[in-house]
Amino acid sequence: MIASLRGTVVALAAGRVVLEVGGVGYAVAVTERCARELRVDDRVRLHTAMVVREDDVSLFGFLDETELQLFDLLRTVSGVGPKSALGVLGQLEPSAIARAIHDDDDAPFRRVSGIGPKTAKLIVVSLAGKIAAPSASATLPEPPSADTDATAAVALVEALTGLGWPERAALEAAQAVLAAEPADERSALPVLLRRALAQLGPAAARPDERSRA
Repeated sequence: MIASLRGTVVALAAGRVVLEVGGVGYAVAVTERCARELRVDDRVRLHTAMVVREDDVSLFGFLDETELQLFDLLRTVSGVGPKSALGVLGQLEPSAIARAIHDDDDAPFRRVSGIGPKTAKLIVVSLAGKIAAPSASATLPEPPSADTDATAAVALVEALTGLGWPERAALEAAQAVLAAEPADERSALPVLLRRALAQLGPAAARPDERSRA
């Protein structure tokens, strides 16, 4: 099993790189985004997956180990082979994949060439709970004023998601609460949390509790 390669890029093509390691050139399939980031003569390390079939042995490489892990997870889904998994990673950033899985949204996967509606839905269903939810800070828009706005928003979203609210609902509530008061008169987090909970509906059961009912 070849888990990684460190060497010099000696050739590049769409979806493929030849990496020379110790005088041996390894042809490695990569996403087109990865290929665009590389240049001939670059010294790089690729995290790799070796796929062995009866008539073929192929290497798939990634600059980021997270992408390799996602590649392996995607291949566990029925109907998703190595090329399809590579196609998903070529069109979607890891954060976008995590977001789609977390939101039970198969639309991003349906836009990937070679992924049909049934397979897209299978990806979402099969990987639910296997991929960590994207961090709250990654979903926040650029703050229009001081950095303290972003800090307060992140803290509030983390508090709400810790209470069981979905991140999307928590983010919307946090934005609404923070927009309702001046940045230079920002209330303490407990006060903001009470206002956000009131906006979300204090009488309603938490979403995770409803799902277990």
